[in-house]
Amino acid sequence: MTLSIAALACTIAGSAMAAEKTLTISVYSFAQDAYKKALYDPFEKICGCDLVIETGNSVERMAKIEANAADPVIDMAVISSQDALSLARKGLVSELDTSKLSDFAKLYPAAQDPIGGNMAVGYTFYASSIVYRKDLIDIKSWSDLLSEKLAGNVALPNITTTQGPLTLMMLAKASGNETGDYSPVISDIGKHADDIVTFFSRSSELAQLMNQEEVIAAPVGRFAWSRFKSSPLPFAWAEPAEGQAGGMNVMVMTKGNGNEELAYQLMDYWLSTEVQTRIAEALIDSPANMDVKLSDEVADNLTYGAELINSLNIIDPADILDSREGWVEQWNAEVIK
Repeated sequence: MTLSIAALACTIAGSAMAAEKTLTISVYSFAQDAYKKALYDPFEKICGCDLVIETGNSVERMAKIEANAADPVIDMAVISSQDALSLARKGLVSELDTSKLSDFAKLYPAAQDPIGGNMAVGYTFYASSIVYRKDLIDIKSWSDLLSEKLAGNVALPNITTTQGPLTLMMLAKASGNETGDYSPVISDIGKHADDIVTFFSRSSELAQLMNQEEVIAAPVGRFAWSRFKSSPLPFAWAEPAEGQAGGMNVMVMTKGNGNEELAYQLMDYWLSTEVQTRIAEALIDSPANMDVKLSDEVADNLTYGAELINSLNIIDPADILDSREGWVEQWNAEVIK
């Protein structure tokens, strides 16, 4: 009887320990059902743990990490490279031991140390270009967005969105300005503000406007292309003379969370060729792992392949952080009047 009670106590204790083996991650709200099937559920079976998934917009997620710096409630986060750099500058994320990432050498070089100091690792790239109605307009340049032919039928991203700074960069490039000073571009957008249908904050909002035929051209991230490609309307992805903009989302580990080994295990799994392939084939994210091989049909929906990735125009995350406040101030004064 005594042995039975002891055995039962051990079983209960073991179950309690298993239940306590949890990893809390902060992620984009995008495609969570698909992520559950392709990533979360398979990982939980491998690690024998529970994943706690927290979503929200970037501002909310960043604020939660900062507010709980002394006793982290988030173990790992996937965020933009500029947001990762912001956290790193505040001492809120840990330097990564890349020797614990078995497929690290398979990542595109740009993804291996995207913000410096091994404070983050890239897991997906995205291209940005202009989606347009090919039966109504032909897009040859980013400058077409502010042309007379699109007046009253174009939408631009708000400056505070991911696409905002990328659009400024490409409009500047189209005007011959590659100095990194985007104030002339913001002024130019301000002069054309009455010709712009809306300054959108979400790709879903834009898709609705384009499907209602209120907008016929706008900058779009490749991750949202499927919304337009599946439409009965004849949308096309532009290949402007200046090229495509691009960006990267990265993984970071919060400093002092006490759950580092489990976080490394998820990072390693997420970056593996197997999982990056599965996520890409589900059209969730574009792979940062160079060994991923995709069919032409799948690749057409993603930012895929060395030739494309190496050609992307990417803003240095430090430039975005150091300039963002000034951009927003000028935007509010000259564009959102």
